[in-house]
Amino acid sequence: MPLFRLSEAHLFPPPHLATPEGLLALGGDLSVPRLLLAYTMGIFPWFSPGDPLLWWSPDLRCVLELDELRISRSLRKVLRRAPFEIRWNQAFDQVLSACSKVPRTGQQGTWITDEMRSAYLELHRQGYAHSVECWQQGTLVGGLYGLSLGRFFFGESMFSLVPEASKVALVSLVSRMREEGGELLDCQMPTPHLESMGARSIPRDLFLKRLVAGGLSPSTRPSKGAFSFCEH
Repeated sequence: MPLFRLSEAHLFPPPHLATPEGLLALGGDLSVPRLLLAYTMGIFPWFSPGDPLLWWSPDLRCVLELDELRISRSLRKVLRRAPFEIRWNQAFDQVLSACSKVPRTGQQGTWITDEMRSAYLELHRQGYAHSVECWQQGTLVGGLYGLSLGRFFFGESMFSLVPEASKVALVSLVSRMREEGGELLDCQMPTPHLESMGARSIPRDLFLKRLVAGGLSPSTRPSKGAFSFCEH
């Protein structure tokens, strides 16, 4: 399959033209209009320091259906103890920084480059990107961040400094989405951590149909998330 090079115009090739690994295009920029267009088309940026800006749309998309969230017995015990204070959008920059620094099994370095960091901070300032945070005795110990567009949340990354903190953040997010009419949590790429909590992979075509049916369209600027945690 060809690899497309983006121009200055805010346009993407159709996602089904991606390589078997999901790589669709390179180049362009990380401006808010381009990023919003990408997410509505099932496309996301992912690249390492020193690489060109790469855009992906994998044929199998990892998602979490809200009613399929799986909570283990040990996690239920943690939730009953309520060791964390859950906050929303109080430390977005800190969450972003922690996600870029906390080591992950099987991964070296980070894809949260300075360019990516600046772009998602701007998305946050404009009300599209949000953080769910776990605090313990006044210290941020876990959380996640992503984009909330319409009834969808596009998860980007999560971290834990103490056991189960990121899982508690994810449970809190799903609970809020259920309460307020959310439809689907996009996890992008599968990991054992996410799959243990009920995430599964679906065909790209089905994922794109879900976005369209849920009101996201490349032809219009997407609305900001419908969840109350989106208020700063």
